[in-house]
Amino acid sequence: MHFDAIGRVPGDPILGLMDLYAQDANPNKFDLGVGVYKDDQGLTPIPPSVKRAEQRLVERQTTKTYIGGHGDAAFGRLISELVLGAESALLREHRAGATQTPGGTGALRLSADFIAHSLPGRGVWLSNPTWPIHESIFAKAGIKVSHYPYVGADNRLDVGAMLATLSTVPERDVVLLHACCHNPTGFDLSQEDWRQVLQIVRERHLLPLIDFAYQGFGDGLEQDAWAVRLFAAELPEVLITSSCSKNFGLYSDRVGALIVCAANAEKLTDVRSQLANIARNLWSTPPDHGAAVVATILGDAELKAQWSGEVEAMRARIAQLRSGLVEALAPHGLAERFAHIGAQRGMFSYTGLSAEQVKQLRAKHSVYMVSSGRANVAGIDARRLTLLAQAIADVCRDRKSVV
Repeated sequence: MHFDAIGRVPGDPILGLMDLYAQDANPNKFDLGVGVYKDDQGLTPIPPSVKRAEQRLVERQTTKTYIGGHGDAAFGRLISELVLGAESALLREHRAGATQTPGGTGALRLSADFIAHSLPGRGVWLSNPTWPIHESIFAKAGIKVSHYPYVGADNRLDVGAMLATLSTVPERDVVLLHACCHNPTGFDLSQEDWRQVLQIVRERHLLPLIDFAYQGFGDGLEQDAWAVRLFAAELPEVLITSSCSKNFGLYSDRVGALIVCAANAEKLTDVRSQLANIARNLWSTPPDHGAAVVATILGDAELKAQWSGEVEAMRARIAQLRSGLVEALAPHGLAERFAHIGAQRGMFSYTGLSAEQVKQLRAKHSVYMVSSGRANVAGIDARRLTLLAQAIADVCRDRKSVV
C-alpha cells in the first residue's frame, strides 16, 4: 500500500497541553501554556473595536473576491505605518512595503522561502532559546539554522555572550531578532543593547529579520516599535514580520505581514515580485476578513483610538499580573528569586522552574505550562494569584528540583 511506510509524528507539545487542560476536572486549574491573551474569566475576548469594525464590514462589504498576491492594499499601507511610523521616510520614499500573510507564522514562512530562493547559501541565526516554530520553519525551507546565546543557565539575559557570538556570524547571513516581548523568555534588550547589535549587524553586513509579533504588549504601541524603526532608519535592507493575532485578538483570522525595507523603490519592486511569486505557491492569495478588520480600525481615527486604549488595557493587565505574582510569592520567601518575572515584558515568562517542577505543578496543582518553564502570564487569573503562588511555593520546597 502507498501509506504503509509512513510513521506518526509526535503531536505539538503546547497543543497537547491544551488537551490535557481540557480534560482536567479541577475547578482551580491554570492554563499558562498556550500563547493567547486571556481575561480573568479565562476567555480570549474579541476587542470591542474589532466587533464594531466587523459590523461595518457586514453592512458595507459588496464582494468576497480574491484580494491579490500582496493582500489588501489598505491593510498593507496601514500596517506599515503602524510598524514603521506614519512619518517614516521609507514609506515616503516608497522603500518599504508589506505583503499580507496568514498570520505572523505565514510571514516567517514567506521570509524563509524568500531567503532560500533569492539569497541562497545564507544561514539564519536564532536566539537560544527562541520560539520553537522558528527552528522548524527555517529548517523546513532548507536553510542552515545556527544560534546565538540570549538567556544563560542562570535565567538571566546574557547580552555579552549574544554580542560576542554575533561578532563571529559569517558576513551576509540572516539574524532573527525579537523586536519586543521576547518569546519564550520575556527578557528584552535595552536601547543601548540594540545599538550595539545594530553596530555588529552593520559591520558584518548581516540581514536583520525582526519578528514583531507583540506590538503594544511590552511598553506600548509606539515604544515597542523603537528598535524596528532604528534598524529601518539606519540600514538599507531589513525584513520585518508583523502579527495582528495578539494586539487585535484576531488569532483565528490569521492576519500578518512581511514588511520589506529596501535601498530604493526599484529594488523594493524587485523583491516584492519575488514574494508574490513565492506566496502564489504557498497560499495563492491571503484571507481577507481579518485584514479588512485591521484596515477598517487603523483607517478610522475613532476606532483606532478605541483600539489603542484596548491594547493598552491588555498591556497594563499583563504588567499588573507580573508584579502581582511576585508580590504573592513574597510571603513564601520567593519574591527575590522570581523578581525577574516583574522585569520581563509581554505575555511570556521564563520562570526558571525546572522541568520536574513543571511536572509537579501539573500533577499536584493542575497548573499547566511548557516543560521549559515558560509560562503565559496573560493566562493567569488575577483573583487566584495567591493560589498560584502557593502552588509554586509547594514545588519549590523540594530542593532537589530547584534550579
